Amino acid sequence: MSQKKIALITGANRGIGLETARQLGKRDITVLIGSRTEENGREAAAGLKTEGIDADYIKIDLDDPATHAAAAKEIGEKYGKLDILINNAGVFLGEEFDANGAPVPASRTSQDTFRKTFDTNFFNTVSVTQALLPLVRKAEEGRIVFLSSGLGSLGLHSDPKSPIYNYKVPAYDISKTALNGYAVHLAYELKNTKIKVNTAHPGSVVTDMNKNGEIPVEEGAKTSVDLATLPADGYTGKFIHLGQELPW
Repeated sequence: MSQKKIALITGANRGIGLETARQLGKRDITVLIGSRTEENGREAAAGLKTEGIDADYIKIDLDDPATHAAAAKEIGEKYGKLDILINNAGVFLGEEFDANGAPVPASRTSQDTFRKTFDTNFFNTVSVTQALLPLVRKAEEGRIVFLSSGLGSLGLHSDPKSPIYNYKVPAYDISKTALNGYAVHLAYELKNTKIKVNTAHPGSVVTDMNKNGEIPVEEGAKTSVDLATLPADGYTGKFIHLGQELPW
């Protein structure tokens, strides 16, 4: 079993995921770059290695459950445990916007858009977590982080004074609400263990998926990194942005 902490970040070949891996790697944590494509994953890992970070590629495609089991087997055989699992990968589909770039309202969001979004952001993220949880249980103090969004907060969406009150993208938002709910239930299940489960709101980050973001990836990755490295007396079952708790 590896003496160093091992972290797997899904969708880590770019954006927030890659920066999360970089920041964890600078804390002397071995980072596994979860990526759907080998070329992108290996390129990202190689780039981190040039920065002195212990990084490796591992194939994991949220929409291919066979890769979830294969990744768990590979990590188990090579490292014997998984200290940190960051469920970073997700989708924000173009079908959620009309020809003018405005979000399609709930009454007109297609069933296909709902299903595609939920398959990746919820069902397959749950599948990855369930496949890797046995390895997290083998770590001395496991940490599971779900990358959510403030757009998944029912409290914020219901508050007319909230900055997101007038911005609703139904399929994406509700898939993150569901993910928040899973995190709460998993945290409860594991509350008597040394595993901590939390969800992160990164903020409006400039990425390929969010061209109109407001903050750089360096800041956007910070919440995931903080939750992944919580001390033994840290919290669990919380929805956090930069150390501040958000309403579910």
